[in-house]
Amino acid sequence: MKQKNVNILKKKTSGTSTKYIFESDGCSKKFSTKDKHISYSHKTQKNSDTTAVRTQVEQTAVPRQTEIFNCDICEFKTSQKRSILAHLKAHVAKQRYCCNNCEYKCIRKSQLRKHMKIHAGEKPFSCNICEYRCITKSRLQEHMKRHTGEKPFSCNICEYRCIFKSTLRTHMKIHTGEKPFSCNICEYRCIRKIHLQIHLKTHTGEKPFSCNVCEYRCITKSNLQTHMKTHTGEKPFSCNICEYRCILKGTLQTHMKIHTGEKPFSCNICEYRCIRKSMLQRHMKIHTGEKPFSCNVCEYRCILKSSLQKHMKIHTGERPFSCNICEYRCITKSNLQTHMKKIHTGEKPFSCNVCEYRCITKSSLRTHMKIHTGENPFSCNSCEYICITKSNLRTHMKIHTGEKPFSCNICEYRCITKTHLQRHMKIHTGEKPFSCNICKHRFTRKYDLQRHLKTHTGAKPFS
Repeated sequence: MKQKNVNILKKKTSGTSTKYIFESDGCSKKFSTKDKHISYSHKTQKNSDTTAVRTQVEQTAVPRQTEIFNCDICEFKTSQKRSILAHLKAHVAKQRYCCNNCEYKCIRKSQLRKHMKIHAGEKPFSCNICEYRCITKSRLQEHMKRHTGEKPFSCNICEYRCIFKSTLRTHMKIHTGEKPFSCNICEYRCIRKIHLQIHLKTHTGEKPFSCNVCEYRCITKSNLQTHMKTHTGEKPFSCNICEYRCILKGTLQTHMKIHTGEKPFSCNICEYRCIRKSMLQRHMKIHTGEKPFSCNVCEYRCILKSSLQKHMKIHTGERPFSCNICEYRCITKSNLQTHMKKIHTGEKPFSCNVCEYRCITKSSLRTHMKIHTGENPFSCNSCEYICITKSNLRTHMKIHTGEKPFSCNICEYRCITKTHLQRHMKIHTGEKPFSCNICKHRFTRKYDLQRHLKTHTGAKPFS
């Protein structure tokens, strides 16, 4: 080992004490004692290997564009030299500390010790406000910002604010359009590595989290936590305009657009506009004719998986929703809500601004408005029949096919629609719910009553 020559630079006298300042050849460091200078010199020689690694790292990290450091091995970027040095050590040192329980590797032993707490289930730090527990003190400090509402980092493009600087960096990729992580199976690209890991499970079919109440299984723990609220009935987010309550904050934000009238997503083929991107993606399948979900019992095909799940209940006979006033049971919650308004409450919140028509659902109002506009978008390819709704066209097509799926269990009567069968059954029961308020004559059908009333008014619509 080469020893540097240490010389007295100057002597300093203060009162009764004398101090010397030492320096060595080829070194700019100055010390008050010779031993300290020699110790520094030996320490420098002893850490020559570390210095060599550091030199290699510094050569690899080249500052670009106003002190932005880029890793030449991967796509990592940072404005701090310290961060790029720490990052590049992962490449140089090749992560020499490995977990013997999983594939985790790290640079420092302290990182491995923290990681081992995951396997041990050890969470020594706990929040004094909620039940949150964690492995490190720094994570607890980060968590506490959720309670204080502190969001020190803000986006300079939009109003987004967040707790962590790393979260802000991730958010900025939304504005730049940067998606560095890509799936090697499909065309999916994303901003964060964790999102890619979750996505890959859709290809493998892996669903490691399961509900202990029902058979629900999912990919992420957060999805399971959200699902559990369907069993507990917990809906922590509420609308300050109406009585709407929901499980997720994102769902509430989407709901608020109903009140503001905001519809940021629009179809480039027709005039359709909507609140959510998923709604637009679903709508586009109408134009493409894509129906990826099919029934294995009948020929039914549909756009949504949820629609198929509802359809399957027709075959199983399952009707989980029931009326608490009468014996009515149905497949969907929306059908039950419609029933309550139609039969029991008589509520008709939607009204036509042209005539006095009122109805229960918004979709019924949209259908009705086509009467005024004269719009008949659906047409038969066998005859000149045109109609307002697709369901009417399907019913009409049965005239051409001769299909009569509904039959009377008393006589041989068969018909195309369920309403025709219900009307026919009144012949057997003798039920005549429609009565004239002038002569008390009663009828099975409302149409027959309306025709009868014209005999009292003298109206002759056909001449």
